[in-house]
Amino acid sequence: MKNPVGWFEIYVDDMDRAKAFYESVFGVQLSRLENPEIELWAFPMTMDVYGASGALVKMPGFQAGGNSILVYFSCPDCAVEAAKAAKSGGRIQKEKMSIGQYGYIALVTDTEGNMIGLHSMN
Repeated sequence: MKNPVGWFEIYVDDMDRAKAFYESVFGVQLSRLENPEIELWAFPMTMDVYGASGALVKMPGFQAGGNSILVYFSCPDCAVEAAKAAKSGGRIQKEKMSIGQYGYIALVTDTEGNMIGLHSMN
């Protein structure tokens, strides 16, 4: 199995707050996915390129935070996005650190209590 992740979901309690956080940190615009039972806002996606896309999800009965899966977002420089996360209401959990030949990572917590990873080669 190569690159097994095909989709991710980040559960949120306050969609407006979470949407503003992710749009601010990554400089993207999320788009609404139509579903009558749950609220989903998808990250930009292209089906013919490397990587997985996903969405912010608000679903009755499913709270944000407290999960044990870590999603890493690719960035030009993870220190820059970590700083944006802190300015956008999140917290830096682990400053940019080297992971050797695989580049660098930083860990941040979003406005909903979810920890996410940031990865860059610089």
